[in-house]
Amino acid sequence: MATPKKTDEGTWRVQMQVNGERVGGTFPTKREADDWIARTRMELKTQAQGKTGTIKTLQQAMLRYGEEISPTKRGGDKEVIRINAILRHDVFPAKVKMSDLTPDHFAAWRDARLKVVARGSVLRDMNLLSSIMTTARREWRWINANPLSDVRRPAEPDHREVVISRAQIAKMLRALAYGPGSIRSVQQAVGMAFAMALCTGMRAGELCNLKWEDVREDHVILHITKNGKRREVPLSSRAKMLISRLRGWDDEKVFGITAQTLDAMFRKYRARAGLEGFTFHDSRHTAATMIAGRMRSGNVPAQQAVMDLCKMFGWSRMDQALVYYNPKAGDIAARLG
Repeated sequence: MATPKKTDEGTWRVQMQVNGERVGGTFPTKREADDWIARTRMELKTQAQGKTGTIKTLQQAMLRYGEEISPTKRGGDKEVIRINAILRHDVFPAKVKMSDLTPDHFAAWRDARLKVVARGSVLRDMNLLSSIMTTARREWRWINANPLSDVRRPAEPDHREVVISRAQIAKMLRALAYGPGSIRSVQQAVGMAFAMALCTGMRAGELCNLKWEDVREDHVILHITKNGKRREVPLSSRAKMLISRLRGWDDEKVFGITAQTLDAMFRKYRARAGLEGFTFHDSRHTAATMIAGRMRSGNVPAQQAVMDLCKMFGWSRMDQALVYYNPKAGDIAARLG
């Protein structure tokens, strides 16, 4: 039986061995040390019997996942924020023991959330929870089955099909003080980023993380992308001109702004321009539609045009082009003759 020992600093130190595993800790009071001994002994014995789920709650599983698994992912900080937000949801079974969780617990929470948020948000939360439950089953051995496997997920949200019109683009660029000459303000840098996004289809994060050392004569290199793969983005003559105008604005990064600043400033000046109904990310839809039209109007065969577009935008499947390529019916009719 482990016995707490008082240290010279007045704290209480414990060392014990359970099932061949040595554990220990230091505590402010003897009572806390005794409580820890009892709790740890019970947890380790329960774990050895494969019954950890009878004493661990869903909340404990989520917090452990946030501490151990989320930091290993790109966007791990945002995932931890999402975990903490889910734990505050009404009807969420955070305090239920893992072994007591049933599909009904998650179905009730799902239905309650669908009344207040879009199905896309619920779907993302359910995918994260399923990953947590799978980790608890496979790696931690807390449960024998994932109860979320038997819970129906909401339908995938409809894809956005927003193509920013030329009139909206012109108003937005004017609001962002886009024009000839060197860049002198963050406002103008945002305008340049918007113009570059329309030329290349690059995402906000990709633009903001682009460094001068990754700029080549006819392309730029993206080391960090949404799918985690390196990508080379070809530059049109207009895109090359935009990059040349940005030289001298920031020594390290091409646009010299963060993704958070870009988003906030874009929203601010969109409102000042009296515009609404589109986001910065919609420039990617717009770019895909415009670039595909230019490729097909030249001498590039249709199949090669699609493959070139996939390569440029970082799509691993050709059907992904249909999500972003959103021409108007009238444009298609005009090409038909």
